Amino acid sequence: MSFTAPSREQNFVLKHIANVGALAEHERFAGASDDMVEAIVEGIGQFAAGEFAPINRIGDTVGAKWNDGTVTMPAGFKEAYARFVEGGWASIDGPEEFGGQGLPYSLSALILETCGAANFAFTLCPMLSFGAVEAIHAHGSDEQKAAYLPKMVSGEWTGTMNLTEPQAGSDVGALRATAEPITDGEHAGKYKIKGQKIFITFGEHDLTDNIIHLVLARTPGAPEGTRGISLFIVPKYHLDADGAPATANDVTCVSIEHKLGIHASPTCVMAYGENDECIGEMIGGEFGGMKAMFTMMNNARINVGSQGVQIAERATQLAIQYATDRVQSARAGSGSKQPVVIIEHPDVRRMILRSKALTQAARALLYYATSHVDGATLGLEGAKARAEILTPLIKGYGTDIGNEVASIGLQVHGGMGFIEETGAAQHFRDARIAPIYEGTNGIQAADLVGRKLGLDGGDAMTALITDIKAEAKDDDALMALAMAAENVAKWMGDASIDDRLAGSYPFMTMLATATCGMLMKKQHRIATEELAGGNDPFLKAKLVTTRYYLDHLVPEALGLKAAAMGGADILYDIDNDGLVA
Repeated sequence: MSFTAPSREQNFVLKHIANVGALAEHERFAGASDDMVEAIVEGIGQFAAGEFAPINRIGDTVGAKWNDGTVTMPAGFKEAYARFVEGGWASIDGPEEFGGQGLPYSLSALILETCGAANFAFTLCPMLSFGAVEAIHAHGSDEQKAAYLPKMVSGEWTGTMNLTEPQAGSDVGALRATAEPITDGEHAGKYKIKGQKIFITFGEHDLTDNIIHLVLARTPGAPEGTRGISLFIVPKYHLDADGAPATANDVTCVSIEHKLGIHASPTCVMAYGENDECIGEMIGGEFGGMKAMFTMMNNARINVGSQGVQIAERATQLAIQYATDRVQSARAGSGSKQPVVIIEHPDVRRMILRSKALTQAARALLYYATSHVDGATLGLEGAKARAEILTPLIKGYGTDIGNEVASIGLQVHGGMGFIEETGAAQHFRDARIAPIYEGTNGIQAADLVGRKLGLDGGDAMTALITDIKAEAKDDDALMALAMAAENVAKWMGDASIDDRLAGSYPFMTMLATATCGMLMKKQHRIATEELAGGNDPFLKAKLVTTRYYLDHLVPEALGLKAAAMGGADILYDIDNDGLVA
């Protein structure tokens, strides 16, 4: 299928939701002028359509291949990645002192969104690298930054995040990888790393000449749980005196997983120190591993939320292409017996409009979240707290939307959607991982009610709901949802831990929908002002999609209040034996 980047939509949301123009008024982001932003939006759209989209299908059907510890990407991937690096797309928000362009994170999110819509699995490679750059920049020593960041910022080297172990899963505190101090020899002051990690995205590949792994491990005598974890930089190849890759480190890709989807993303089992010669250097200080890793994880969680937008955009485009080509049956009530393209039928039209409204809402939430990350970088009041609340919302609700829209896209195709050749099934398969990795959506919901609900003594949550209510002043459904979310938040403040957790997921969906409702209402208001009796097809369509979200999807979320406040008792009114009977 062909792919066209939604450039007009992206520019509109960057301007009115991310408010990139206001960011550019600060010296730190002065480079993000209107002309620059538009050039980036258009440029990455053309690049993604021309380079990443054409190899999406081979990525799914052929996938990454493992052989004796090495991973080979499908034909065309190495060349496309090289052009991604040559175009400077990897360095958009990278620190300028290490060769980056120093532009807002919002524009980096745009790069990932566009490339991911073109080729969802492939874009996982730069996505994880961006987070590794941020972690090293925030927590690395001057020497570490100088050694690794120039090549990582440019994209010439990629980075990984190594948390999960076979016995630990989401319980990072249960990891067993070890780090023994080296006291003499050429590696004195560094550590011998030993252990196995699973689910390591692009842990091995043939795209670059080095891969920089960030690995969590325990030093001798470290406390149990997450308090005793440290973080280590472990390169695939040691660097020589000139900073170039030289001898191989004792790092091995044992295998890659055979997965439901994202076949072009090698998900690796990595072994460190099988020959007791794996060398790593500590970053962020002893026992500072989780703090350093969360710098990367928070970035990754927003970027995974972006994956919901990516797959929803691509699935919607494919569904529309099919629905405008497929001729079947007369339109009921038309008075004609002439068969029409299926997009003329009310239910298909409903599915398409729902998909477009959900995709646009998720995109608005994504850019709203990234703009507050940028605001926090600038030290703007309230930006950091708002970004922290929005992170579980975009990761959780954004990826739920990706799954729903991918499923709708398959449904629009009917029986042909179940046939692999149409491509709709790939979207459905690829989308399913996003609610799972970088902290399952259940973990995001638990974070929302466990930590974010009481952030700044509850003031951060109150401020968000106050903003939603201000935008909802002439919209009864949105106001009702905002007030319902406010009521649930207050109830949870006095509820037991079990009761809060039992209602956390429906509450997350309610709050995310209300936040998206606020953003869609704002877009509707601005589109109305800009249209002003004109005939701009984009703005006219924007009025319809925003109104659909407010009139159809916002009221749906009101129905979640009962589940959010239902408590945990019913979950335990049946014992384990009865539950599995």
